Amino acid sequence: MTAAPSPVEALPRSRTLLWIGACLAVLACQVAVELFMGRTPICTCGTVKLFEPVVNSPGNSQHLADWYTPSHIIHGFLFYALTAWLFPRKPLAARLFVATLIEASWELLENSPIIIERYRSATVSLNYVGDSVLNSAMDTVFMALGFLAAARLPVAVTIAIAVLFELFTGWLIRDNLTLNVLMLVWPMDAVKAWQGAL
Repeated sequence: MTAAPSPVEALPRSRTLLWIGACLAVLACQVAVELFMGRTPICTCGTVKLFEPVVNSPGNSQHLADWYTPSHIIHGFLFYALTAWLFPRKPLAARLFVATLIEASWELLENSPIIIERYRSATVSLNYVGDSVLNSAMDTVFMALGFLAAARLPVAVTIAIAVLFELFTGWLIRDNLTLNVLMLVWPMDAVKAWQGAL
């Protein structure tokens, strides 16, 4: 008796490529809409860095990666779990498409005037101007990498990586995915003061 095929194996290669193409189309639409919204394509400094190490700098959220990149990888972990729960019989590539739609939608919302203003008023990001299109697109790419990693790693390892990311960025920059969501949804003066003291 042979083992049942995995969701990836169960889908013909042509269909897998079709779903991957759909993911790339969503990413292209995200980029196009952000450009239409007037977002800057790259950092206004005119350069592109692999990593921006300074959080409180004009280059934050403008380059390929920064200290908020782990949050987007965790998005991928969470979307993998969510789609596995909602669509257990769907192939991995189809679930990645759903995850890409969610992440791209968030990126568009995050870079809208209402959320940018929310960050400025409710968090310590007083000078936040939103992401560059490059940074926003890479956030979606890092989500996809997190999603695919979660598909291959044992659940315990995925959880351990997420906790490590949250603890490390929380310690290093006094911000992480948990604190980011908290301060957007239910701002706390004590947390804001703690973050601002860095």
